[in-house]
Amino acid sequence: MSLKPSFRFLSILTFLMSISLIFPALIDFFESGNIYLFKISGITASICIPIWYFCRKAKSLSNKDVFIIIVLSWVIASIFGSIPFYYSEYFDSYTNALFEAVSGVTTTGATVLNDIESLPKSILFWRSFLQWVGGLGIVVFTIALLPLLGVSGEKLFNVEYPGPSSEKMTPRIKETARMLLSFYIGFTFLEFFLLSYSMPFFDAICHALTTMPTGGFSTFNDSINTQSNYVKSVILLFMIIGGTNFALHFRVLKSGPKSYFNDREFLYFIGLIILASTAVLFTSYLFTEGSNILDTVFQVVAIITTTGYTSTDYSAWQPFIKQFMLFGLMFVGAMGGSTSGGIKIIRLVAIFKYARMELKRSLHAKAIIPIRIGKKVISDEVIRKTIAFFLFYVMFFIVASFLFTMMGIDLQSSMGVAASGMGNIGPSWGAFGAMDSYYLLPTTGKYIMMFCMLLGRLEIFAVLVLFTKTFWRS
Repeated sequence: MSLKPSFRFLSILTFLMSISLIFPALIDFFESGNIYLFKISGITASICIPIWYFCRKAKSLSNKDVFIIIVLSWVIASIFGSIPFYYSEYFDSYTNALFEAVSGVTTTGATVLNDIESLPKSILFWRSFLQWVGGLGIVVFTIALLPLLGVSGEKLFNVEYPGPSSEKMTPRIKETARMLLSFYIGFTFLEFFLLSYSMPFFDAICHALTTMPTGGFSTFNDSINTQSNYVKSVILLFMIIGGTNFALHFRVLKSGPKSYFNDREFLYFIGLIILASTAVLFTSYLFTEGSNILDTVFQVVAIITTTGYTSTDYSAWQPFIKQFMLFGLMFVGAMGGSTSGGIKIIRLVAIFKYARMELKRSLHAKAIIPIRIGKKVISDEVIRKTIAFFLFYVMFFIVASFLFTMMGIDLQSSMGVAASGMGNIGPSWGAFGAMDSYYLLPTTGKYIMMFCMLLGRLEIFAVLVLFTKTFWRS
């Protein structure tokens, strides 16, 4: 098996990452006169160019190449992203620098930093930029910018595009990728414009870069907690936009707002937000514990969309049932085809409908009962893949929780860390709650969580297939 096609693609990806480092390098140079980021950018670019040159004639991609590229794209992006962190001397170990980079690239939003506001603007921008790049997918991002790749972009797109299905917006894959990127950039600029009315220029940029990918890295120690209701409302709106299928946004552009209300998954998404927010507020009323409506809705949306922002310390909410409801939402995720993590609403709906169909079949054994979501019939193949994904997701959550408890972490905190990592959420519960960092997580635990973050971002199968004998023998 030739790895030249993979190396060709990965060298281009790394070159793009090195070029993108110029932005924080310029910030750092004008802020403090440092040039180490320029050096990192130059050294990396000089390494990538000869690799690309020797592999430039490799055009076609096999199925093996696709999976290798997908996984290594995220690994390489994480490693490259960690280098500026490590050499900034604001991280006391490479493990912590790598953890921050993986969290950024996978749009998890978990951090090992306890004093974010002490960081230079260059590092703050790099953290935000990593999430922005990781949000829509490094592979899709690359396909959109490099039509001269000459490889099978559709194979990459179908594996990388987040969600259980990859609904194309245009007939050609490159046009689709460009359209995705244009929406992504457009929404980012719009949010920045709205935030700049109530936020300093730099903070508005960073929060716009981390909201659209549903990442949640903030430039403030207390995240969004002390920001104005206007800022919270704007971020709330764009978390919902980021948690919505981008193909649906395209349909709305072509057919009008009615497309939102004609999409069954979007209605489930909005309905779940309303239901969960109402349940939390009603529970607060029953137990005479006052809850701010905006903060409640904000936190519900932040968890469903797997955005790592916190507007309040939800881990201190009483009674426990409120925390339990929010913990359950960590597994849900938003819509398929969005930038969010988690299982995705469409998968949970499909599993529920399958269970209901099997119940009907127990009464009418010979009946042919199709599974529909809206007007769409879900094939048996999709159902099988959905159930397999769900089982793997739950299995890895249980295994990760067990491993964390073996390190002396209490059960509540262990389950929170596992759910947060697998769902690419960020904030957790217990010792690693809404206002805490992951600095005290043991080193082994950090690597386990990094693996969980990558699993969640790549939706499990793309990673697991590399660990099978069949993959390497075929």
